[in-house]
Amino acid sequence: MGHPNFDVTTFGEILLRLSVPAGQRLETATELNIYPAGAEANVASLLARLERRTCWVGTLPKNPLGRLAANHLRSAGVDLTGVIWHEGGRLGTFYVEFGEPPRGIQVTYDRARSNIAFIKPDQINWDTLMDSRLLHLTGITPALSDSCRKITAEALRTAKLRKVPISFDINYRQKLWSESRARKVLLPMIQGVEILFCSQIDALRLFGCKGAMQQIARGMFELSHARNVVITLGEQGAMLWDGKEAHHEPCQPTKILDRLGAGDALAAGVIQGWLDGDTTRGLRYGVTLAALALSQFGDMVITTKSEMVLLSNTSPLITR
Repeated sequence: MGHPNFDVTTFGEILLRLSVPAGQRLETATELNIYPAGAEANVASLLARLERRTCWVGTLPKNPLGRLAANHLRSAGVDLTGVIWHEGGRLGTFYVEFGEPPRGIQVTYDRARSNIAFIKPDQINWDTLMDSRLLHLTGITPALSDSCRKITAEALRTAKLRKVPISFDINYRQKLWSESRARKVLLPMIQGVEILFCSQIDALRLFGCKGAMQQIARGMFELSHARNVVITLGEQGAMLWDGKEAHHEPCQPTKILDRLGAGDALAAGVIQGWLDGDTTRGLRYGVTLAALALSQFGDMVITTKSEMVLLSNTSPLITR
């Protein structure tokens, strides 16, 4: 087998995010800002901006909204040869109100019966999806429909057969499925992956891992047998456990404009480091990119490789 065409491939849903300007309420809104968003697409677009060869596989309707989403990915440099274009159907949407204390951010989904829910395994270009140094998947996709769950399971099975390393982000969405159902479906899926991403909250509510950050990371490591476990800790930054030592990277200070997309930015940074053979440095990239995500509007972070490297050199790494 020759060298893979892509550094990272991924499969998932892209939605349109419609947000009201900060300080306004949706029910009285007179204008909306439009941004395409989707966990897997966010990772693929950011890595493409970091000079990686990425390919997003998913489905888009042949209408102006589908083309808008494609244009954003294309302008970032993402390969779209794996996209399944539909004559009809719809792109899922979600609406965002930014809340200042005492209110939190409010998200209203309108994604039921979007095109991805009806996609079948035989529609996927498996050769394109597997032509990669790393396959990135999330726990959002198997929650969308029975066929999406089957495609995710098939992608994991095929990747293992073809010896394509996998990164998997738990990314639990309580509006899509219950904690018990998510645990039952996701636990077999994360076995033996190369990189597992999980928030501190999801580690507790789905998998019962609690305690100090290192205990949580070790708990997820033992449950999943992943080679690298990354636990995101909100305002405490993130921790990487590789089975030998723990690395903690504190948050980079930032002014929060938009909370969405920070977890995907962190995942992209870790993957960037892993592709370079230095996952620990990737953790530093990750917290830097998460800070950039928080400081920009939209889920897809706009940056460059040189900016990321420059900004990531300003924070100390702590090894325990």
